[in-house]
Amino acid sequence: MQHNHFNGLKTAALFGGMWAILLGIGWMVARSTGSSIFLLVFALIGLGTTFYGYWNSDKLAIRAMHAVPVSEAEAPAMYRIVRELSTAAGKPMPRLYISPTQAPNAFATGRNPENAAVCCTEGILGLLDERELRGVLGHELMHVYNRDILTASVAAAIAGIISTIGQFLTWGALFGGSSDEDRGNPLAGLALAILAPFAAMVVQLAISRTREYDADEDGARLTGDPLALASALRKLEIGVARAPLAPTQQVVNASHMMIANPFRAQDVSRLMSTHPPMAERIARLEQMAYGHRINP
Repeated sequence: MQHNHFNGLKTAALFGGMWAILLGIGWMVARSTGSSIFLLVFALIGLGTTFYGYWNSDKLAIRAMHAVPVSEAEAPAMYRIVRELSTAAGKPMPRLYISPTQAPNAFATGRNPENAAVCCTEGILGLLDERELRGVLGHELMHVYNRDILTASVAAAIAGIISTIGQFLTWGALFGGSSDEDRGNPLAGLALAILAPFAAMVVQLAISRTREYDADEDGARLTGDPLALASALRKLEIGVARAPLAPTQQVVNASHMMIANPFRAQDVSRLMSTHPPMAERIARLEQMAYGHRINP
């Protein structure tokens, strides 16, 4: 699908930024230690972490939200909408879950369309009408179809490698090398060790925000009704403010998958947010609706 805001290009550019950070601190580690073996070790650890998180992403997110599988008799509207949208997209029907929390939210996860799960909280099912729920579920299905779980896993792994090397570099800057020539500039190394992980985290969050724009656009195309998702986002912004989730580690790890940031505004700044501002998302959806016709 074509993205009007060039989100795919933005994602590629952001990944390029993360690799540039990684190469920069890799050069610093190699210079400080005289060996690049540590980069190989960190890369292998990162790949292992990526594979584990990607392969088990559905289980980890569902466990974090204490979600349970539901039958068609228990959630007929949810089943009807997801079956209709999956058929329209030519994809298999995902497993459906409901999380027993009044905080309104939804997420989709899974390593591919054949191993996907869609979860709604009790709060969102009580908050939205069926048209709005259809908009939300279209958004969530597009996260799976766009392979966003893989994108998020790779971004998290690269950021994790950078953070680990940054910690190693802190010690290298302070104590590494047998001579000043070996060690280079310890202050520069220490500054890089502190700033590189922070920069990687910011880029990782920017990738997450970009993928949210993609899912909004593609979900609106799938449903043919961008205003339904816009209406749902307005309600979710109010609903989350009234019933936020506590930022426990498990929920924080799963929060990037959710359609709305589940935490209080004071718990997360815009810079550290995994989601774009609701006002910007709504404005883009309204532009889609009023700017040109959206084909399902």
